[in-house]
Amino acid sequence: MDRITRLKEFLQATPGDNFLKHALALEYIKVGDDKTARTVFEEILTQDPGYIGSYYHLAKLLERTGETEAAIQWYEKGMTAAQKAGDKHAYGELRSAYEELTF
Repeated sequence: MDRITRLKEFLQATPGDNFLKHALALEYIKVGDDKTARTVFEEILTQDPGYIGSYYHLAKLLERTGETEAAIQWYEKGMTAAQKAGDKHAYGELRSAYEELTF
């Protein structure tokens, strides 16, 4: 059984598990399904803006697909969320990626 199928099965049992959703989105990226990955990341961040790790991966996906302005917005939202959560490490990673993109 492939990883996407297994993660979907786990999500049926615990549909609100953002860790599983995040893992699913990463698997979609691995198989080249950026559209579905984006949808899953956006769903996570709409339901739980404090799920810091998804900001970076969503912004990187958007950056890779040429959606620079959207990527910048997600980096900015992620930096704000990381500051609010006191997550200096995530803030630093988001800021570094943001600055690399904008400067």
